[in-house]
Amino acid sequence: MKILVLKSSGNKNGSSAMLADEFMRGAKEAGHEATEYDVIHKDIRACLGCGHCGMSGPCLQKDDYEKELKELIKETDMIAFAFPVYYYNWPAQLKTVIDRFYSYTYELTGMHKKTVMLSVAWDDTDTVFAVCEAYYRQICSYMDFEDMGMICGRGCGTPAMTRRTRYPQKAYELGRSL
Repeated sequence: MKILVLKSSGNKNGSSAMLADEFMRGAKEAGHEATEYDVIHKDIRACLGCGHCGMSGPCLQKDDYEKELKELIKETDMIAFAFPVYYYNWPAQLKTVIDRFYSYTYELTGMHKKTVMLSVAWDDTDTVFAVCEAYYRQICSYMDFEDMGMICGRGCGTPAMTRRTRYPQKAYELGRSL
């Protein structure tokens, strides 16, 4: 299986990157191909809502999404969303990528991609991931994606904090189980 890990953190060596790396390590050990794409350091513009694409492309914008990411997504069997929680939600850069799915919704829903969510938050409350989980489930439902699992790392504000938790191991085991 070809897996694309969409990383979305300004901290390349942060806690969400740690989970993504462990997930990829497990997936590769299981014989899968896993590559990463750092959306936060790319030129990916917000959907304009212009309707030019008609939900079947192409998008008028000629940014990194249209030039490279769109084809990477199409070529993969699984998308892993790796991100830190920002104010109880997904980071804007990753949400922008998902908004751009609009430009080929019909094609993408027909591909029946598998997905995972790998996320971390400094907060350790029961509700910190409520919005993230609900949004992920709704995207999976709408886009006809198959949810293969979620790792929601509470209390993972720094890499040192995250290393002391079970979440990196859980991310590895999720990748290995595919």
